[in-house]
Amino acid sequence: MSQESTNAAGKGMIIVQGVATFLGGAAALGAVLFLAAWTLRYWRAWTLIVAFMVPLTLSSTYFSVKDPALIERRKLAGRKLSPEQKVYIPYIYALELGMLIIPALDHRFGWSRMPDWVSIIGSGLVVLANVIWFVSKKENSYAGSALKIYEGQTIVTSGPYALVRHPNYVGDLTLVLGVPLTLGSWWGLILFALMVPAMVWMIFDEEKFLKKNLPGYVEYTQTVDYRLIPHIW
Repeated sequence: MSQESTNAAGKGMIIVQGVATFLGGAAALGAVLFLAAWTLRYWRAWTLIVAFMVPLTLSSTYFSVKDPALIERRKLAGRKLSPEQKVYIPYIYALELGMLIIPALDHRFGWSRMPDWVSIIGSGLVVLANVIWFVSKKENSYAGSALKIYEGQTIVTSGPYALVRHPNYVGDLTLVLGVPLTLGSWWGLILFALMVPAMVWMIFDEEKFLKKNLPGYVEYTQTVDYRLIPHIW
């Protein structure tokens, strides 16, 4: 088989994987949202699925081609958790699931009413979260999902990392704010409020590890003062 044929086959496989990622993610989100809402007539849920899955799939496909090592580092399977992670990660996963179920139940039973324009802003935040993730990962290929130092890893001080130490978590918070707004639920914002302390704990835990294990990180924290929001924290 020629090199051109091999490359074509590889690109074809990546496209197939991208389509599978989109369909699988959309099906999973739809199952949770539409079962909890007990209706398919929930335009905000459809909006969330598109606003989240389209940019996420495009980003994943890009990195599968340009930086497959980053994809490997982002995989959750087999990663070792610290004692702290064993507490706050399940908590965060539970909140993320609740962030879908509570707004869908809100829609079903009419607990609150949110203007359509707020939901449109929320969907914009969901897209923005994906953009922030993309820019952060493109700048820092070592942004893995585990507390681990990789061979060849260095401090990244450019791009968003020149403004805040944890731009990926900026994307996370943008998403968890955008989801309940997109789904049209004021009650869903309670889950956002509960997520913030867990995010703060996660950042402190990660910084403690990096200061101890990644050369130059202490100096980096002295140069970039803010963790999430410039001039605030």
